[in-house]
Amino acid sequence: MKKIIAVASFTAVLLASCTPKATTAATPTVSKSTAEQIAQGKTIFENSCGRCHKLPDPTSHNSVQWVGIMNSMAPKAKLTDEQHQWVYDYIVSVKK
Repeated sequence: MKKIIAVASFTAVLLASCTPKATTAATPTVSKSTAEQIAQGKTIFENSCGRCHKLPDPTSHNSVQWVGIMNSMAPKAKLTDEQHQWVYDYIVSVKK
């Protein structure tokens, strides 16, 4: 009986380790914003983000890193989903 349990446990662990891992990180989206909305994103970035801390240089992080930063900071700044997208699109549009 112990051997059956050991074999079943080993098989379960083996199967679990062979399954593809689910990714939970959000991936950056392609810019959906117009030039006017990106300009509004810049204004929101400067006013909303600058209200609480020094503004980071948009080129200091890559687009994937900005997804995480934006996902954690947008709720604190009380940005709507639309404003969140505009700010993100502004940030990633700034070239080094």
